[in-house]
Amino acid sequence: CSWPQSTGLFTVEGTTGVCKQNGLLILSVMAVVIGCLLGFFLRTKQLSEQEVKYFQFPGELLMRMLKMLILPLVVSSLMSGLAALEPKCSSRLGLITVSYYLWTTFLAVVVGIVMVLIIHPGGMAQKEDNEDSSKTVMSSADALLDLIRNMFPANLVQATFQQYRTNSVPIMKTPKTTVSSLTETTTRRPLIYDVQDDNGSDVQNFQLDLTPPPDVVFRTLPGTSEGMNVLGIVIFSATMGIMLGRMGPNGSALVNFCQSLNEAVLKIVAIVIWYFPFGIVFLVAGKILEMSDPSDMGKKLGFYAITVVMGLILHGLFILPSMYFFITKKSPIVYIRGILQALLISLATSSSSATLPITFKCLLENNHIDRRIIRFVLPVGATINMDGTALYEAVAAIFIAQVNNYELDFGQIITISITATAASIGAAGIPQAGLVTMVIVLTSVGLPTDDITLIIAVDWAL
Repeated sequence: CSWPQSTGLFTVEGTTGVCKQNGLLILSVMAVVIGCLLGFFLRTKQLSEQEVKYFQFPGELLMRMLKMLILPLVVSSLMSGLAALEPKCSSRLGLITVSYYLWTTFLAVVVGIVMVLIIHPGGMAQKEDNEDSSKTVMSSADALLDLIRNMFPANLVQATFQQYRTNSVPIMKTPKTTVSSLTETTTRRPLIYDVQDDNGSDVQNFQLDLTPPPDVVFRTLPGTSEGMNVLGIVIFSATMGIMLGRMGPNGSALVNFCQSLNEAVLKIVAIVIWYFPFGIVFLVAGKILEMSDPSDMGKKLGFYAITVVMGLILHGLFILPSMYFFITKKSPIVYIRGILQALLISLATSSSSATLPITFKCLLENNHIDRRIIRFVLPVGATINMDGTALYEAVAAIFIAQVNNYELDFGQIITISITATAASIGAAGIPQAGLVTMVIVLTSVGLPTDDITLIIAVDWAL
């Protein structure tokens, strides 16, 4: 890199070059900062719920733009990417990718468990007495079966906007009695009591019904939940891409179509990306306005939040960059600088799926990764490689156990680590998706699922 000899020209041209190259990144950083400041400032104005919704509208448009690009990008990139690879190469790439994803996710779970056992945040939290304990949740077996069902959607069109989810329906069932008919008749007859004063006159009477209460049983019924079934679409697209690669010239027409679609979507991303800084301001500020009282939340869940954040920092800023350095012998700082734009977008949107289009752009233009590798690795990773979700769920499960003074043995901790890894695979890449799959982790060790409400207040921020 050659610079002009003049000090003044060096400063002006150098600064101009940096601004041109990283202009969008600088605007995104400023947008996050301005959004935080604006959000906390508007909290003092006591805006109504309707006013907050109107204020969030530009941020809502940003999320809708990003979600609009997910489906064509995932389908076109997986089909064209795998079709361009040789069968042996694609199978080797798939094995390495999935193995890496599983090991790093399990490593994130281990980091979270170690942090929560050392800090022990559950001792500082107090449980509310007025929590709703009547909420029905599905069992871990149903959640795992739903994960497998979503891998093979019965209707591809439906998979673009709905996922399969088992519903638990409460049914009132009168218990059968085994006593004699005379005793049953006496038991079911209401007993009438007279209350008398000191003079012997009746003041009031009341009756006591001794009929045993009916039992409440839950019946599981098939159902759906809103949100794209990305896992099913990824499985189908990957399979179709492998088959197109094996078809040779017969599948070239569809492969060319997918490649053209992929290029067109990336060009749309290049246009939409300049709206990001404006949308991020309102997205971040709106989320801050929706938060409950930060001071009260900090007293109850401050140590829990610190535990999660320290675990994420250790895994994301130390362990993963160290792995990158030892494997590639290259500087992780240069690589992270290339994807910093995607990291900021994910911070603002809380969605790995919504960040997928900008991640494509960063890896292609900044880090110069092979397009064929990107087309396979990114859609799969945005679906099954949820390191943060796995770490978060493991910490949350042990935190809930600590709040309830429930001692976990070594076997239960191992169970949490395995189920948190498996549950994160089924988590959707949308905000608060981890709360749904956290049921699997809690029920695996017998923890109360209703205590998920303890951490809802800080879920978005974490």
